Amino acid sequence: MSNKPSAPAIEGWFTLDEQPHLIGTRCNACGTYYFPKQDQFCRNPGCDSTEFSEVKLSRTGTLWSYTNACYKPPAPFVAAEPFEPYAIAAVQLEAEQMVVLGQVVEGTGVEALKVGMPMELVLEPLHETDDDVKITWKWQPMSATASEEG
Repeated sequence: MSNKPSAPAIEGWFTLDEQPHLIGTRCNACGTYYFPKQDQFCRNPGCDSTEFSEVKLSRTGTLWSYTNACYKPPAPFVAAEPFEPYAIAAVQLEAEQMVVLGQVVEGTGVEALKVGMPMELVLEPLHETDDDVKITWKWQPMSATASEEG
């Protein structure tokens, strides 16, 4: 691993804590959660609020659906070279009950995933620049040991 400092690949979307969280918003009027952050108007059809609070979202959830990505994504996404297919997971967050789509950790393909399994948010290096190592968030299946520890 590089001695360069770590920096988020997308500023303000997640924490760099040992136990990372996605950063979202919650509508102050109706309580609807958003990721990425919403700050202009509530998209809940029954609410006309424009006031939001920034919140750390649940870092665990349940695998709702998944698929594999067998194509290299377009810019501005930075894909590893040579490109290797990867899994994408739709995870229903534990507390908020919203579904967040994201990449699955390197080395975990669709054959290791099963709808309903517990998942957790983790951080992985995305790519290295001249100045730092860009870090991104990904979903990881929770091991039996991790789920027992809570």
